[in-house]
Amino acid sequence: MRKMHMLGWMLGAVATAAASATVDIDRTAGNRPPVDLSAGTIRLEKIGGFSTGLFEEGGAEIAAYSRSAKRLFFVNAQANAVQALDLSDPAHPAALFTVDFAAYGGGVNSVATWGDLAAAAVEAEDRQQPGKVVFFDLSGHILAALPAGALPDMLTFTPDGCRVVVANEGEPKDYCEAGLANDPEGSVTIIDVPADRSQLAQAAVRTADFHGVFPALHPEVRFFGPNATPSQDLEPEYIAVADDSKTAYVTLQEANAIAVVDLANGTVTALHPLGTKDHSQRVNQLDASDRDGAVRLATWPVRGMYQPDAIAFYLHDGRRYLVTANEGDTRDYECYSELERIKDLDLDPVHFPNADDLQEDENLGRLRVTTAGADTDDDGDVDQLRSFGGRSFSIWTAQGQLIHDSGRDFERILGRHDAANFNSDNTENDSFDSRSDDKGPEPEALALGTIDQRVYAFVGLERQGGIFAYDVTDPLAVELAAYANTRIFSGDAEAGTAGDLGPEGLLFIPASQSPNGQDLLVSANEISGTIAIFRVVAID
Repeated sequence: MRKMHMLGWMLGAVATAAASATVDIDRTAGNRPPVDLSAGTIRLEKIGGFSTGLFEEGGAEIAAYSRSAKRLFFVNAQANAVQALDLSDPAHPAALFTVDFAAYGGGVNSVATWGDLAAAAVEAEDRQQPGKVVFFDLSGHILAALPAGALPDMLTFTPDGCRVVVANEGEPKDYCEAGLANDPEGSVTIIDVPADRSQLAQAAVRTADFHGVFPALHPEVRFFGPNATPSQDLEPEYIAVADDSKTAYVTLQEANAIAVVDLANGTVTALHPLGTKDHSQRVNQLDASDRDGAVRLATWPVRGMYQPDAIAFYLHDGRRYLVTANEGDTRDYECYSELERIKDLDLDPVHFPNADDLQEDENLGRLRVTTAGADTDDDGDVDQLRSFGGRSFSIWTAQGQLIHDSGRDFERILGRHDAANFNSDNTENDSFDSRSDDKGPEPEALALGTIDQRVYAFVGLERQGGIFAYDVTDPLAVELAAYANTRIFSGDAEAGTAGDLGPEGLLFIPASQSPNGQDLLVSANEISGTIAIFRVVAID
């Protein structure tokens, strides 16, 4: 019999608040029992780590693993390099060498491996110009550099290793001038990988663009940048590839949508808008204020845009599902910004008859929302409030239908487990509640892993930190499985004594491939510049 998961405990703990729209949690949580984090089905135990010694400089962002070489490769953005670690003993990873990409562009953003090959996404010195995909062997020798689109932000090999797929984000420099030089097009680069590695320089390179999507663009796909075409506004963020290696699913974070790409034909075949979550529903409560001095989850007349960063693919009963980490992001540039606090808006009196109360700092006044599309009837005031990010993870069908969302779980659990550090920032310890007005815990990193025939989703929280694990085997019966946070709030972040800060990328290494025969989870932490290695232990 499986242990009762933590959500069951939590539901019982707040039963007395069921009649209220607001759940107030004392910052100290002194009169409330802590969350029993041992009641899950797996446990995350940190067994090893590595530090670059860099603070708040992107010292460790995305990681990839080579089974044959027992090596971990990770992006050091500050150094414009990929560093390699010997992972033969996961408890004591050792530095091996560094692959420098200064000759190929202005910054490396992602790394992936397959078999005897590794690839890195490198943006140009001028980020609005085309970038490169640089291939290298497991010893760090450069093999080829092939063209990509503007700002290649993430890349992955297909499961069969025959292609590399690249998300070219194509962010604007600003909105002060029109044109592709200032705001390049988003796209997906597809590179055929030859069996003969000596032929990499001649590998076929294709581009899947968004030129043909406008006639069929759904009104809920966010397209509004000044002087921008849909191709400029649709900015690929992250990619998941189906098990058959034929289809890629690409998050378009700012647009709040997922693109479907036919990899054989190199075309975008569909755009699925993700819609919004209703924060007026109790299951979707959020803490909306950084000025209320408490952990206060409440219902509000706000709809949250999911806007996922990372995405992953899995199968259940032969059906395709997508898992997303709903971080949120804005178009906030010189000469145009969609970002505004609710207290600074002119709210429509019909839609918001209690506007004065809502706009108080301790209520909704501090919450950041989008002004794009907010005035639905063009009368000069705001008719709808939409915030950035879902503060959750979600499961979708391959057609973009929502199957499961974690709702308020993250904030509710964090508010009870570690109330003193609730919704804190990732750069300083004394920052209680400082992110409540701006995407909350900010789930960003995501990885799936199979343990004992159960599929788990691991979700990294960028701000307060920590990793949630959920059993998602059956997308209709999701269970909380574990939570672990190796951040040390009593430490000094700049001095490197505050543990792991800002998980940017997660990597699951199954026991069948890991160097010690155990299921491992690797977290690359952007702010602390550290690599954390966890052993994932199933609880009988």
